[in-house]
Amino acid sequence: MSSAANSTLYLRLRKRIRIKPGGSVTLGEAARLFTADPALESRLQALLLHRHQKKDGNRVVIDLLQIVQAVREAEAMVNVESFGDPQVLITVSEDPPKPKMLMLVGVWLLLFFGSGLAIMNFHTDVSMKEVHIRITELVTGRKNNHPLWFQIPYSFGIGAGMIVFFNRMFRKRFNEEPNPLEVELYMYEENVNDCVIAEEMHKKNEPAMKAKRQR
Repeated sequence: MSSAANSTLYLRLRKRIRIKPGGSVTLGEAARLFTADPALESRLQALLLHRHQKKDGNRVVIDLLQIVQAVREAEAMVNVESFGDPQVLITVSEDPPKPKMLMLVGVWLLLFFGSGLAIMNFHTDVSMKEVHIRITELVTGRKNNHPLWFQIPYSFGIGAGMIVFFNRMFRKRFNEEPNPLEVELYMYEENVNDCVIAEEMHKKNEPAMKAKRQR
């Protein structure tokens, strides 16, 4: 064991990492590190934090206090300064499964026809056809029960509006700003991470709470 007097370790825990069953987690994998001593930083990068066992299940949470304890045991004179989240979530799984094309096509068709039916039902609820007829009557002075010259561009406009709204045309993005769907997916992932971390921390603290009640 080596010591590094008056050294400060700055670290920021990652939100989520993935390992394979039976794998191990080092400090360099769980967090971003910085210290003024390159040799010390190299040693801490390889510091073992956790080795997965079957009893751990497929989710493990490493708390900041565990990391501080491991660092102080390895390098007693190192001060730890942390930024960001106090826990890192470890998911245990084999290589990510490849997407199934049949399921992908099925979901795509379901979303396509489902959204189309939703738009048509909305237009029926607000009597959009009558609105179009009335608008064309106000513009031309004649009533036309099938104003296709107005309805066809309107239909194309809905599609163009959806493309602009979601800021994507297939793989092409129009600018770097995230679209509303990406924001919602990000918020969903953040909420899932918070929920899983809270559940795992509760499981960790449950034996200590039971022992405290028995006293």
